[in-house]
Amino acid sequence: MVTPFTADGALDLDGAQRLAAHLVDSGNDGLVLNGTTGESPTTTDAEKAQLVRVVVEAVGDRAHVITGVGTNDTHHSIELARQALAAGAHGLLAVTPYYSKPPQEGLYRHTVAVADATELPVMLYDIPGRAGVALEHDTLVRLGEHPRIVANKDAKGDVAAASRAIADSGLAWYSGDDNLTLPLLSVGAVGVVSVVGHVVAAEMRAMIEAFVAGDHAKALAVHQTLLPVYAGIFRTQGVILSKAALNLQGHPAGPLRLPLISATDAEIARLKEDLAAGGVHL
Repeated sequence: MVTPFTADGALDLDGAQRLAAHLVDSGNDGLVLNGTTGESPTTTDAEKAQLVRVVVEAVGDRAHVITGVGTNDTHHSIELARQALAAGAHGLLAVTPYYSKPPQEGLYRHTVAVADATELPVMLYDIPGRAGVALEHDTLVRLGEHPRIVANKDAKGDVAAASRAIADSGLAWYSGDDNLTLPLLSVGAVGVVSVVGHVVAAEMRAMIEAFVAGDHAKALAVHQTLLPVYAGIFRTQGVILSKAALNLQGHPAGPLRLPLISATDAEIARLKEDLAAGGVHL
């Protein structure tokens, strides 16, 4: 979920509650706060906690609220995990420590330390394109043995590697790339942590439910219908065009915090074309 800001760049807590309720009403059965799409690098620890509190208050038991706590500082990540528990989060998203490029043993120890900090379930977030290092197969299997490490958000873009890891790790597997949701479902994934779900949640849900029900032709048809949306939201950084789409629809989103910037007029015009091609009417 994007983090709504006011026109002057402050955290929009009322807007966050309204957006959270809208996203759940639209078909999302979970919300991930304080992730990449939530501009977590530019929100303070206090803002992260505030956001969790108000969103949990807004959606109650209608959706699972997961919050990002991963950093490249294990001590800081542990503090964020404990803060998330106190704020009422239902689960934690722990991204692979970025920039430092630790070895696999360091990744393992870091993640176990975060999981040991609270009783909350943990979803890994394996995104080597941002982190600079991947969780290797054997590390995923080892982490899957921890009683509270229960899921992985996979943004590797490697369906063959995912297939093997799903089989060997026992982790609940979520696509971290919207356009690979259907291929990953076919090898054992259970869902998606979505960006395009800001605007096509009902369609994404229908695709997943169709696949699970065995109606693979319907699932494929929905996937193909959404191809322009997948492409459109990611023509530049995903947060930028997600907020642009929400603003066009009249939902709380607001501006972005630097170094991210708002979409240009040309980008918004192209976004409108992409969304229309995917059946989204603004």
